[in-house]
Formats: sequence, C-alpha cells, structure tokens
Amino acid sequence: MTGDRATGWLDAVTLSGDGVRLELLDPRHHDELVESARDGRLWELWYTSVPEPDAMAGEIERRLDLYARRSMLPFAIVDEASGRAVGMTTYMNADDANRRLEIGSTWYRQSVWRSGLNTLCKRLLLTQAFETMNCIAVEFRTHFFNRRSRVAIERLGAKLDGVLRNHQILSDGTLRDTCVYSILASEWPAVKTHLTFLVQQRGE
Repeated sequence: MTGDRATGWLDAVTLSGDGVRLELLDPRHHDELVESARDGRLWELWYTSVPEPDAMAGEIERRLDLYARRSMLPFAIVDEASGRAVGMTTYMNADDANRRLEIGSTWYRQSVWRSGLNTLCKRLLLTQAFETMNCIAVEFRTHFFNRRSRVAIERLGAKLDGVLRNHQILSDGTLRDTCVYSILASEWPAVKTHLTFLVQQRGE
C-alpha cells in the first residue's frame, strides 16, 4: 500500500502466494461463498459467526460498507488452483493513529480445514501488516469455546493477552467470553520464520 496513512492505510490490495490469493471482497464472490458456507453447514456452529446462505449477500454488503467507511478491509480467500472463493477474512478495528489492527471475521469452507490454508493466509496478512503497513501490533479475537480457532491462533505464534468476560451478547442470547491474542512487531521476525517453516513442512 502507498499513500498518506489517513486515507491510504486500508486501500484495497491483492495479496498472493503459495496457491492462495486474497482479493477485495466483491458481490461476484457471492455464489462461491454460499457454496463454501454450505460445505459443513458452517452457520450452525454456535461459537462462531458464518452467514447463512440467504444472508450472504447482506454480509458482503455489510463488510463493503465498513470498507467504504475506512474501518475494514475485507478479502475473499481464493484458491488459485480452482480459482474459486473458499472463505472470507478481514483487516478490522483498524487504528491507524496507533498502528494497530485486528485480523478477524475469518472463515473457510470445511473441506480446506487442516490443509495449511490458514497458515498461508495469515502469513500474507501479517507480512503486509508488519512490513508494509508498519503495524506495531496485530490482534486476533475469538470465542472462548472456539477451541479450533484458539489452537490455530496459538499455532501462528500469537500470545494470549487476556479474556474479555461477558464481552458480547450473541444472537442466541448467550454471552461470549472473548479471548484476545496479539503478535507484536518485535516478535514478527521469529513468527515469520516459524510460519515459513510451517509452510515448508506442509509441502513435505
């Protein structure tokens, strides 16, 4: 990304490498994302938030509205082998004055779980955040009961900052305790080496 931080920090960018491409979310991704959500009926997972097929258009519109207001940069996750979108992710809760942001609102179709795709995506996003956007910290947040997500975040090398108790009221009325993780700029060189090792192991 280039340009003044106040206006250009969350400008659209395409990130790609090792068979995955992160590109600006667009309504043309709708049908592929609906198909991806149906792979495993992901919207039925109570501890996370994946849009139902009928709500996908609204979710794309919501994320793009936040992008227009410069508070989110939403990506479609594209598998380059098939050329199809297999999930979503974002830069969100961006605080350019303090050079911090969160990587979140991420989900993948079930058939790519445990494939290494998450590691590839996070390496792209973190490289951009620390090496181009000059972030001093990147956060990850997830439900206390979302063990799969917590393990994946910890596997990246992020450290637990704490748990926000009764942080959110979910659509089913339950209260969410939110686990907050982060990676600091000073930790990034070691984390990058670790992620590169994980990617290489995936190919063996």
